[in-house]
Amino acid sequence: MRDLLFWLYISNAVLLIDHEIDSAYWKEWELFKLPGGITGFLLLHIPLLFFILVGLVLVTKNLFSGLVFSFILCLGGIFAFVIHTYFLHKGRTEFNKPFSKILLWLTLLVSMVQLTVSVYLMCVS
Repeated sequence: MRDLLFWLYISNAVLLIDHEIDSAYWKEWELFKLPGGITGFLLLHIPLLFFILVGLVLVTKNLFSGLVFSFILCLGGIFAFVIHTYFLHKGRTEFNKPFSKILLWLTLLVSMVQLTVSVYLMCVS
């Protein structure tokens, strides 16, 4: 089950990082009214990417803290899907390209499976 979590975590990380690349294309800082433009957006992603990578290391070491990082990563993936779906339903055109939508749906799917495995492993640890 821990091997499965590793592959789910890394898959979700790749999907979320790809989504963040897509976010730069769509100027997500304008959508969320974040200060600093592209510079602020890139600076914000330094700790986010660090968090994702540290979590992967902790998952590979089979530490309980890795399960916590995995849980938080799943919540991030679910949040990305929900917030962008909300904006799409409000008529925003960002993330309305087919691949942007596919990326969000895949992120939701992998996040839900990863969340299930993470919670299961938390309960049996």
